[in-house]
Amino acid sequence: MKKYFIAGMLVWAPLAITIWVMTWGLSVLDGVFGSVMAALIAVLPSALKPALQAFRELPGVGILIVVVIIFTTGIFAANFAGQWWISIWDRLIARIPIVKSIYSSVKQVSDTLFSSKGNAFRKAVLIPYPRNGSWTIAFITGNPAQEIKGKLDKEHVNVFLPTTPNPTSGFFMIVPVADMIELDMSVEEALTHIVSMGSVPPHHHVPPSVK
Repeated sequence: MKKYFIAGMLVWAPLAITIWVMTWGLSVLDGVFGSVMAALIAVLPSALKPALQAFRELPGVGILIVVVIIFTTGIFAANFAGQWWISIWDRLIARIPIVKSIYSSVKQVSDTLFSSKGNAFRKAVLIPYPRNGSWTIAFITGNPAQEIKGKLDKEHVNVFLPTTPNPTSGFFMIVPVADMIELDMSVEEALTHIVSMGSVPPHHHVPPSVK
Protein backbone atom coordinates (compact mmCIF):
# COMPACT_ATOMS: atom_id res chain seq x y z
CA MET A 1 0.00 0.00 0.00
CA LYS A 2 2.79 2.40 0.93
CA LYS A 3 4.65 1.73 -2.33
CA TYR A 4 1.57 2.37 -4.48
CA PHE A 5 0.66 5.51 -2.53
CA ILE A 6 4.14 6.99 -3.02
CA ALA A 7 4.04 6.09 -6.72
CA GLY A 8 0.73 7.92 -7.05
CA MET A 9 2.12 10.94 -5.21
CA LEU A 10 5.07 11.11 -7.58
CA VAL A 11 2.61 11.34 -10.48
CA TRP A 12 0.22 13.91 -9.02
CA ALA A 13 2.50 16.11 -6.86
CA PRO A 14 4.29 17.93 -9.76
CA LEU A 15 0.97 18.58 -11.50
CA ALA A 16 -0.70 19.81 -8.31
CA ILE A 17 2.18 22.15 -7.46
CA THR A 18 2.27 23.50 -11.03
CA ILE A 19 -1.47 24.22 -10.95
CA TRP A 20 -1.12 25.88 -7.53
CA VAL A 21 1.69 28.18 -8.71
CA MET A 22 -0.19 29.12 -11.89
CA THR A 23 -3.39 29.74 -9.93
CA TRP A 24 -1.52 31.99 -7.51
CA GLY A 25 0.05 33.98 -10.35
CA LEU A 26 -3.25 34.38 -12.20
CA SER A 27 -5.02 35.47 -9.01
CA VAL A 28 -2.40 38.18 -8.50
CA LEU A 29 -2.97 39.48 -12.03
CA ASP A 30 -6.73 39.36 -11.55
CA GLY A 31 -6.37 41.21 -8.24
CA VAL A 32 -4.47 44.04 -9.95
CA PHE A 33 -7.24 44.39 -12.53
CA GLY A 34 -9.92 44.26 -9.81
CA SER A 35 -8.24 47.06 -7.84
CA VAL A 36 -8.05 49.30 -10.91
CA MET A 37 -11.65 48.60 -11.85
CA ALA A 38 -12.84 49.31 -8.28
CA ALA A 39 -11.12 52.68 -8.40
CA LEU A 40 -12.76 53.49 -11.75
CA ILE A 41 -16.21 52.43 -10.51
CA ALA A 42 -15.81 54.74 -7.51
CA VAL A 43 -15.18 57.85 -9.64
CA LEU A 44 -17.38 57.22 -12.71
CA PRO A 45 -20.98 58.45 -13.00
CA SER A 46 -23.67 56.20 -11.54
CA ALA A 47 -25.13 55.44 -15.00
CA LEU A 48 -21.90 53.70 -16.07
CA LYS A 49 -21.27 51.75 -12.87
CA PRO A 50 -23.58 48.72 -13.58
CA ALA A 51 -22.03 48.07 -17.00
CA LEU A 52 -18.50 48.44 -15.65
CA GLN A 53 -19.30 46.15 -12.71
CA ALA A 54 -20.66 43.50 -15.09
CA PHE A 55 -17.51 43.78 -17.23
CA ARG A 56 -15.32 43.41 -14.14
CA GLU A 57 -17.06 40.16 -13.14
CA LEU A 58 -16.48 38.45 -16.50
CA PRO A 59 -14.27 35.38 -15.80
CA GLY A 60 -10.72 35.71 -17.10
CA VAL A 61 -11.10 39.21 -18.50
CA GLY A 62 -8.92 40.74 -15.76
CA ILE A 63 -6.04 38.38 -16.43
CA LEU A 64 -6.29 38.92 -20.19
CA ILE A 65 -6.30 42.72 -19.90
CA VAL A 66 -3.37 42.81 -17.46
CA VAL A 67 -1.29 40.51 -19.71
CA VAL A 68 -2.11 42.66 -22.77
CA ILE A 69 -1.17 45.84 -20.88
CA ILE A 70 2.16 44.35 -19.72
CA PHE A 71 2.96 43.13 -23.25
CA THR A 72 2.01 46.47 -24.82
CA THR A 73 4.08 48.35 -22.25
CA GLY A 74 7.06 46.13 -23.08
CA ILE A 75 6.74 46.96 -26.79
CA PHE A 76 6.44 50.66 -25.95
CA ALA A 77 9.44 50.59 -23.59
CA ALA A 78 11.65 48.83 -26.13
CA ASN A 79 11.81 51.81 -28.52
CA PHE A 80 13.47 55.22 -28.18
CA ALA A 81 10.26 57.20 -27.63
CA GLY A 82 9.11 54.80 -24.92
CA GLN A 83 12.42 55.03 -23.08
CA TRP A 84 12.17 58.84 -23.17
CA TRP A 85 8.70 58.78 -21.60
CA ILE A 86 9.84 56.28 -18.97
CA SER A 87 12.73 58.56 -18.01
CA ILE A 88 10.23 61.43 -17.60
CA TRP A 89 8.04 59.17 -15.44
CA ASP A 90 11.02 58.17 -13.28
CA ARG A 91 11.89 61.83 -12.70
CA LEU A 92 8.31 62.60 -11.66
CA ILE A 93 8.23 59.69 -9.22
CA ALA A 94 11.60 60.80 -7.81
CA ARG A 95 9.97 64.04 -6.59
CA ILE A 96 7.36 62.31 -4.41
CA PRO A 97 8.51 61.86 -0.79
CA ILE A 98 8.56 58.29 0.60
CA VAL A 99 7.28 56.91 -2.72
CA LYS A 100 10.58 57.75 -4.42
CA SER A 101 12.57 55.67 -1.92
CA ILE A 102 10.40 52.57 -2.39
CA TYR A 103 10.13 52.99 -6.17
CA SER A 104 13.84 53.56 -6.76
CA SER A 105 14.83 50.57 -4.60
CA VAL A 106 12.39 48.20 -6.32
CA LYS A 107 13.37 49.52 -9.76
CA GLN A 108 17.08 48.96 -9.12
CA VAL A 109 16.45 45.41 -7.96
CA SER A 110 14.15 44.57 -10.89
CA ASP A 111 16.53 46.13 -13.42
CA THR A 112 19.37 44.06 -11.99
CA LEU A 113 17.46 40.78 -11.88
CA PHE A 114 15.51 40.95 -15.15
CA SER A 115 17.78 42.95 -17.45
CA SER A 116 19.42 40.84 -20.14
CA LYS A 117 22.57 42.95 -19.69
CA GLY A 118 22.85 42.27 -15.98
CA ASN A 119 24.99 39.68 -14.25
CA ALA A 120 22.62 38.70 -11.44
CA PHE A 121 21.87 34.98 -11.21
CA ARG A 122 23.88 34.28 -14.35
CA LYS A 123 26.32 31.87 -12.67
CA ALA A 124 26.05 29.05 -10.15
CA VAL A 125 28.99 28.50 -7.81
CA LEU A 126 30.05 26.40 -4.85
CA ILE A 127 30.93 28.20 -1.61
CA PRO A 128 32.05 26.81 1.76
CA TYR A 129 29.04 26.93 4.11
CA PRO A 130 28.33 26.67 7.02
CA ARG A 131 31.97 25.74 7.67
CA ASN A 132 35.12 24.84 5.75
CA GLY A 133 34.83 21.39 4.28
CA SER A 134 31.07 21.71 3.68
CA TRP A 135 29.88 23.12 0.35
CA THR A 136 26.63 24.54 -0.93
CA ILE A 137 25.35 26.04 -4.18
CA ALA A 138 24.97 29.82 -4.45
CA PHE A 139 24.42 32.33 -7.27
CA ILE A 140 26.60 35.31 -8.13
CA THR A 141 24.57 38.53 -7.92
CA GLY A 142 27.23 41.16 -8.56
CA ASN A 143 30.25 42.93 -7.11
CA PRO A 144 30.51 44.44 -3.61
CA ALA A 145 29.89 48.14 -3.10
CA GLN A 146 32.94 50.38 -3.53
CA GLU A 147 33.21 51.09 0.20
CA ILE A 148 33.06 47.39 1.07
CA LYS A 149 35.55 46.53 -1.64
CA GLY A 150 38.02 49.06 -0.24
CA LYS A 151 37.90 47.43 3.19
CA LEU A 152 38.58 43.90 1.96
CA ASP A 153 42.05 42.66 1.10
CA LYS A 154 40.98 40.08 -1.50
CA GLU A 155 38.68 40.03 -4.52
CA HIS A 156 35.12 39.27 -3.39
CA VAL A 157 31.73 38.85 -5.05
CA ASN A 158 28.14 39.11 -3.85
CA VAL A 159 26.24 35.83 -3.79
CA PHE A 160 22.74 34.72 -2.91
CA LEU A 161 22.52 31.47 -0.97
CA PRO A 162 19.00 29.99 -1.37
CA THR A 163 17.39 27.70 1.17
CA THR A 164 16.00 24.22 0.48
CA PRO A 165 13.34 23.33 -0.60
CA ASN A 166 12.11 26.95 -0.84
CA PRO A 167 14.68 28.90 -2.90
CA THR A 168 12.81 32.22 -2.59
CA SER A 169 14.35 32.72 0.86
CA GLY A 170 18.02 32.65 1.68
CA PHE A 171 21.08 34.67 2.63
CA PHE A 172 23.06 37.48 1.02
CA MET A 173 26.79 36.88 1.45
CA ILE A 174 30.07 38.45 0.31
CA VAL A 175 32.61 35.71 -0.32
CA PRO A 176 36.23 35.67 -1.55
CA VAL A 177 36.64 34.63 -5.17
CA ALA A 178 39.53 32.38 -4.13
CA ASP A 179 37.19 30.33 -1.92
CA MET A 180 34.60 29.90 -4.66
CA ILE A 181 34.30 27.12 -7.26
CA GLU A 182 32.47 27.92 -10.51
CA LEU A 183 30.02 25.31 -11.82
CA ASP A 184 29.29 24.36 -15.42
CA MET A 185 25.59 23.69 -14.70
CA SER A 186 23.06 26.33 -15.71
CA VAL A 187 21.14 28.44 -13.21
CA GLU A 188 17.97 26.43 -13.94
CA GLU A 189 19.76 23.14 -13.33
CA ALA A 190 21.27 24.45 -10.11
CA LEU A 191 17.85 25.63 -8.85
CA THR A 192 16.32 22.25 -9.66
CA HIS A 193 19.15 20.55 -7.80
CA ILE A 194 18.57 22.79 -4.76
CA VAL A 195 14.77 22.44 -4.70
CA SER A 196 15.03 18.65 -5.00
CA MET A 197 17.50 18.61 -2.07
CA GLY A 198 20.11 17.07 -4.34
CA SER A 199 17.95 14.18 -5.55
CA VAL A 200 17.68 15.51 -9.14
CA PRO A 201 21.14 15.74 -10.76
CA PRO A 202 21.94 18.29 -13.47
CA HIS A 203 21.63 17.00 -17.03
CA HIS A 204 24.85 17.80 -18.83
CA HIS A 205 25.31 16.94 -22.47
CA VAL A 206 27.93 14.22 -22.73
CA PRO A 207 29.65 14.20 -26.15
CA PRO A 208 29.80 10.81 -27.86
CA SER A 209 33.07 8.97 -27.58
CA VAL A 210 35.40 9.20 -30.54
CA LYS A 211 35.97 5.83 -32.18
